[in-house]
Amino acid sequence: GISSGKPLEKGVYTTGAWEEKLDEISFADFKFSITHHYLVQEPSDKDGKEELVEDALPLPMQDLLCMNNDFPPRAHCLVRWYGLREFVVIAPAANNDAVLSESKCNLLLSSISIALGNTGCQVPLFVQIHHKWRRMYVGECQGPGVRTDFEMVHLRKVPNQYTHLSGLLDIFKSKIGCPLTPLPPVSMAIRLTYVLQDWQQYFWPQQPPDIDALVGGEVGGLEFGKLPFGACEDPISELHLATTWPHLTEGIIVDNDVYSDLDPVQAPQWSVRVRKADNPQCLLGDFLTEFFKLCRRKESTDEILGRSAFEEEGKEVADITHALSKLTEPAPVPIHKLSVTNMVHSAKKKIRKHRGVDESPLNNEVLNTILLFLFPDAADKLADGFESRTSASAGNNPPPENEDYNLFSQFKSAPSDSLTYKLALCLCMINFYHGGVKGVAHLWQEFVLEMRYRWENNYLIPGLANGPPDLRCCLLHQKLQMLNCCIERKKARDEGKKGSVFDRSPGGTSGDTGRGVDHSGDNPDKEKEVGKSWESWSDSEEEFFECLSDTEDLKGNGQENGKKGGAKEGNKEPVTIKPEGRLHPHGKLTLLHPGEPLYIPITQEPAPMTEDLLEEQSEVLAKLGTSAEGAHLRARMQSACLLSDMESFKAANPGCCLEDFVRWYSPRDYIEEEVVDEKGNIVIKGELSARMKIPSNMWVEAWETAKPVPARRQKRLFDDTREAEKVLHYLAVQKPADLARHLLPCIIHAAVLKVKEEEAVEDISSVKKIIKQIISHSSKVLRFPNPEDKKLEEIIAQIMSVEAIIARARSLKAKFGVEKCENEDEKEDLQRFVNCLLEQPEVSVLGAGRGPAGSIIHKLFVSAQRLTESSDEVSAAPPLDEELRRSGSSEERRLNVGAVSDFPLPTGREVILRTTVPRPAPYSKPLPQRMYSVLTKEDFRLAGAFSADTTFF
Repeated sequence: GISSGKPLEKGVYTTGAWEEKLDEISFADFKFSITHHYLVQEPSDKDGKEELVEDALPLPMQDLLCMNNDFPPRAHCLVRWYGLREFVVIAPAANNDAVLSESKCNLLLSSISIALGNTGCQVPLFVQIHHKWRRMYVGECQGPGVRTDFEMVHLRKVPNQYTHLSGLLDIFKSKIGCPLTPLPPVSMAIRLTYVLQDWQQYFWPQQPPDIDALVGGEVGGLEFGKLPFGACEDPISELHLATTWPHLTEGIIVDNDVYSDLDPVQAPQWSVRVRKADNPQCLLGDFLTEFFKLCRRKESTDEILGRSAFEEEGKEVADITHALSKLTEPAPVPIHKLSVTNMVHSAKKKIRKHRGVDESPLNNEVLNTILLFLFPDAADKLADGFESRTSASAGNNPPPENEDYNLFSQFKSAPSDSLTYKLALCLCMINFYHGGVKGVAHLWQEFVLEMRYRWENNYLIPGLANGPPDLRCCLLHQKLQMLNCCIERKKARDEGKKGSVFDRSPGGTSGDTGRGVDHSGDNPDKEKEVGKSWESWSDSEEEFFECLSDTEDLKGNGQENGKKGGAKEGNKEPVTIKPEGRLHPHGKLTLLHPGEPLYIPITQEPAPMTEDLLEEQSEVLAKLGTSAEGAHLRARMQSACLLSDMESFKAANPGCCLEDFVRWYSPRDYIEEEVVDEKGNIVIKGELSARMKIPSNMWVEAWETAKPVPARRQKRLFDDTREAEKVLHYLAVQKPADLARHLLPCIIHAAVLKVKEEEAVEDISSVKKIIKQIISHSSKVLRFPNPEDKKLEEIIAQIMSVEAIIARARSLKAKFGVEKCENEDEKEDLQRFVNCLLEQPEVSVLGAGRGPAGSIIHKLFVSAQRLTESSDEVSAAPPLDEELRRSGSSEERRLNVGAVSDFPLPTGREVILRTTVPRPAPYSKPLPQRMYSVLTKEDFRLAGAFSADTTFF
């Protein structure tokens, strides 16, 4: 159909949206792809004025003359060459096919011509001929009684007469072959592009971090616990300056093979684009990729550090491998002499002996610096002995409440002040700077030995939050927290043995006794039960109460009978059991039958669990199936904690019944009603809830089997010795690759924080958006165990791209001297200019060569030109600013004999020539003619659109 549209606004080719539609057709067994390219435009309002003019030119022909969109920075080549807003391209579908012969080309063109004539289509159609890389097109556009032919010349070598304007004008005029004798004037648009490649006066600021300074503990370079940032090479490789004369008429300007008026400094329009280095090497990106490569290594720590780490298969080895079985065998020797630690320590000495100082992957200074960074409390330990280690535990600080800090729960990493997080950063740095995978294995071995040492000697691990493992964190962090729980319990037990319970520091649970009182008084609910103290635990030889002795059994049963009897027969049999394991009285509640005050027992805390243990447990429970005994077994397993609490309760409250226990443990299951008794008084009568009365109820069964045993003599719900050994074993068998997998979320977390911090300095809006995307992407990927490598690589690539953008911003800021600029307004303009350079394909320079940015670019080119001249000439030349001041106009500058020209030869010359003339006869309709020429170092192209009147021809 006939396309009508408004003349195009300025710059709409860059800002507007281009769309394309694709189709394939076969033509005599040859597949062609057809693409329709068009600029999306708002439908224009249909006013009365917009009646179609009878013999209006087709839109594409009007576009040929429109000057608002010359030289668009980012567009299809045909848009740049012909200024079209809509066209169709027919090209061979296969990449390696090409229309090479002239006869085929003519066949296609005539088919197109017929098709256009038959359909009355006014959209220009192009055929791509020759090899794809040459971008050669021929085409045509038809309208009522008019036709435009699009033709092209593409040469490798430029004929000398066409390197300047006068030669191009000659071609254009001869091609039009206009019969009129004074020719209508030709209008010209010219653009010269200059490329700046070496920024000599500006060296790249990123120096490699000084590794020796690290060890001395000096600030500067890179500290442990900080990720590096920035590019190692200049991320901006070239600056392209385009100087444009948008509207000249023939005869105003001289440009031939001996003289040219085109001086870039005088050009009315300047625009700049920067060429970014492809994937510049950036420090943070390198750290991340190297660390990610660790995840793919297969070797175990032993293989990396060499088997010689432990003695040749001798007695010591037997010792170490059988340490655990020795611990569990009945041994006549006092057990503590043969602890695993002693063996490990002797092994440690052996390792040191075997590995010469030079051989060890990490030298001692680096290792000690790192260990001090990870365990700041180790320094205090030497000073004031035993207890101070606990107080240094950084985990006791309340976490800062900000979103950056809480990223760990989205990424499943670890809080940014925790030991796990610091460990991840140290391993990342060692992997990069100090011995790669060997260094990682070495540090990990030292770390595991430190953990073992702390467990043996009751030193809490610093940098972990108190309490059970935090399931929002990565598994390794949970394991370390689990180990801390074990150390805390063991410590409390050992202190209980010493008998000095209350004067301990609040680091462990020893102070908990006091704390419990506050809570449980006001709320009888079990959840509030905090202080169940462990001080009164017995010696370790008595810890494993697998079963009670016979006498205790009888005693227990006697009490049960007595109690039931007491409840039934109105308390005939006096109960003579001594209460044990009381914490404190429970506010107002009294026992229902004896009427004694109800005491809250000292109970065992439920066992803390890491997520892998929870998973194992749920698998076991699921495997029990749905049969009756399966369900019963499951209930028994799940009620271990309940049973333990019942036993403690019975021991603390002799003569109690299930109702008493329920009132304390689960008050909602005890329903109290006001009823009127026989005498007419209102009394409160209580009974168990419906779920407690179900026959063979779990609670009733547990109550029947529970014996009055205080917590300290019960079988432990949480066997800290076994759990700690499990954790230590788990840590010891981690390969460097597993370790890298565990800690990758922490490293990504750290990288995101680093990028955020660096971006805050630069304040680039596009980067803020990308960081948000990275966070949401990572929180989806990292939440699952074992995320796919491809997804992790995507996250790392996104972080690297942000780092490159920030590095580019810094590079441009430094090049344009944004920081040095004294004048506030100018500084703001420059800052805006730099930001635009990052985000837009091409930025126009305000004030062209005379504005603040323009003069800086001018200086950059001048100094680059100076450097290309030979050095003796440079030394003779006057200083830069003086020369700029001395020579005002371009003529003077050109006459300065020996003066260096300010700009190199243009890398690209583009010229658009337009005119409107009647063709082919003097009485034809005047129609638009246009020719575009581009000349670069390696090719020369002319693209012409010549229109003719077809009415009489």
